[in-house]
Amino acid sequence: MIEIERKFLVQSDVFKDQAFKSTRIVQGFLNTHKKRTVRVRLKGDDGFLTIKGESSSSGLSRFEWEKSIPKEEAEQLLQLCEEGVIDKIRYEVKVDGHIFEVDEFFGDNKGLIVAEVELNSETEQFTKPSWLGQEVTGDVRYYNSQLSNNPFITWDKA
Repeated sequence: MIEIERKFLVQSDVFKDQAFKSTRIVQGFLNTHKKRTVRVRLKGDDGFLTIKGESSSSGLSRFEWEKSIPKEEAEQLLQLCEEGVIDKIRYEVKVDGHIFEVDEFFGDNKGLIVAEVELNSETEQFTKPSWLGQEVTGDVRYYNSQLSNNPFITWDKA
């Protein structure tokens, strides 16, 4: 399956009042190669194994395959992951006909808040809420796999 999404920095926490759901996510990566990543995720009490392919030249789309796995298996696989576990709370916010997934990061990525919206096509229009900031679609620094290797606290923010 091809995933099409746009990614933005978030400039205020107003989204928290608009969220209809929030879930703690802990995830690690078995592989963070540019052409493919293999992710293990605990989303609440649910486990997932996900494989993502290389992004398109626009950064808008890439192959994604995901399977649900038992929580216990996800916990075991997390022990095999590369260093740099991602810890975040995902807020889901409905804006007109789209769901924005807003990730507030903790640990070595504390201070970073990123919103993604999945689309049906690369040209699909959507309403941008007031709390969205700069678009970072295609900027690999904001991929979770890269945040696990090069966390936000190490960035030069000057």
